[in-house]
Amino acid sequence: MSDQPTNFISKVKASYQPSGSFIYLGAGLLEGHVLGEAEVNLPLRMMNRHGLVAGATGTGKTRTLQLLAEQLSDAGVPVFMLDVKGDLSGLNQAGVANTKIEERMAGLGKGFEATGFPIEVYSLSGKLGAQMRATVLEFGPTLLAKVLDLNETQTGVLAVIFKYADDHKLPIIDFNDLKKLVSYLSEGAGVEEIKADYGKISTSTSGTLLRKIVTVEQQGLGSMFGERSFDIEDLFERTDGKGVISLLNISDVQNQPVLYSTFLLSLLAELFSELPEAGDLDKPKLVFFFDEAHLLFKNSSKAFMDQIEMIIRLIRSKGVGVFFCTQSPTDVPASILSQLGNRVQHAIRVFTPNDADALKKTVNTYPRSDFYEIDKILTSLGTGQALVTVLNEKGIPTEVVATMLTSPRSVMGPLNNADYQKVMEDSTLTAKYAETIDPESAYELLTKRINDKLMVEEEAVKPAATGTGQKKGEKSVVEQVMGATITRQIGKEIVRGLFGMLIGKKTRSTKNKGFFGF
Repeated sequence: MSDQPTNFISKVKASYQPSGSFIYLGAGLLEGHVLGEAEVNLPLRMMNRHGLVAGATGTGKTRTLQLLAEQLSDAGVPVFMLDVKGDLSGLNQAGVANTKIEERMAGLGKGFEATGFPIEVYSLSGKLGAQMRATVLEFGPTLLAKVLDLNETQTGVLAVIFKYADDHKLPIIDFNDLKKLVSYLSEGAGVEEIKADYGKISTSTSGTLLRKIVTVEQQGLGSMFGERSFDIEDLFERTDGKGVISLLNISDVQNQPVLYSTFLLSLLAELFSELPEAGDLDKPKLVFFFDEAHLLFKNSSKAFMDQIEMIIRLIRSKGVGVFFCTQSPTDVPASILSQLGNRVQHAIRVFTPNDADALKKTVNTYPRSDFYEIDKILTSLGTGQALVTVLNEKGIPTEVVATMLTSPRSVMGPLNNADYQKVMEDSTLTAKYAETIDPESAYELLTKRINDKLMVEEEAVKPAATGTGQKKGEKSVVEQVMGATITRQIGKEIVRGLFGMLIGKKTRSTKNKGFFGF
């Protein structure tokens, strides 16, 4: 037994001493003791092999994400994080040591160096940071169907509408464009047109689509669709050599989990689409932390899951690492879990038969250990402790180690209101994304098409209404009256009223004109 600590330290060192740069996670725990020599390090170059941070509520997952983000920033790697509760903004300020932090760091054999890090704050509502937007076209039918909670039939119809818009050069920028298209193709002049080439859209399906779009708008989240859409290049900023930590604060839209989780996937999809192949890098270009990951997979269609799996499998070659954070590994589908090479598993609490089943499944995903009974250690870990296994520089899984995690060096909590507002005001991105751009899109193009058709019909009616006895160039009685000085202005108003009813105004300011937009 006396040789066990020595053997443990030896094995941990053999597994966790990379030759290149690394993230220091903490030190090994054996029989309740922290062995500072048994340092647990994650090679920086393996961060794009993705990862999982899991554990029950209150076990320290958020602080693990924080310490990972801090050290990535130190290494010049930009980070994107979902800030669910709005309590990660403290990353911007240096932390303050207390008794618990000092005891933890002393046990690890490390000093505490309080440090703040550069952050940018974003918001889907535009109230808590720079407004993050995407065009409806960028979202695409599969992701948008997830947001709108459409069934398979409705999703297929939405895909047809996108295909029609693409074929006819009708850009779908925001929800007004989409509503106009749905109305035009289901009840408007486009009914016969789409029926011939794509099939008829039933009024019940179009009505459901419109209602669900309006529901999202009524929740105040329609503003996240439109221009100016988010430029992914803004995620790669550095300040004084440190990678900027971008926080998407969703504390004001926590009740819309499908919306924000799908929006994050749309960002990943755009990164995958736009970034060039990078090959093996010494450090990733960007690391993306996906908190509350279970919400992304819940009740998802096969098409949606296929899209996630493809992105996760291939995006690492673009130099992007993705870490999912959730309560249990069983929240993540097996096809995706198998691609997560780095794992930090906090304590699992077993209160129900389902919890016991989740524990058993989690234990089966770990290799055998000479030092731990995996099921017992997983249920006995304390706050700020985790069972760790990562990929070494050769891509081989490391020794499973119960780890006392190091403490974050920044404030473990939110900034106060004044400091938060200052971060927003000092950011050039707040002003950049406050600007809305209103390009010509499907709404304007379809409105023009409808108006042109109405004008043609009006012109066709005029000859039939004209008297046959009138000579060319001779004014009618109505024209003579309309030409009189005293009645000329009244006539202008009559004409304006007539054409206002028939064809409406053509300015963008009429874009929000109700359900159908006509």
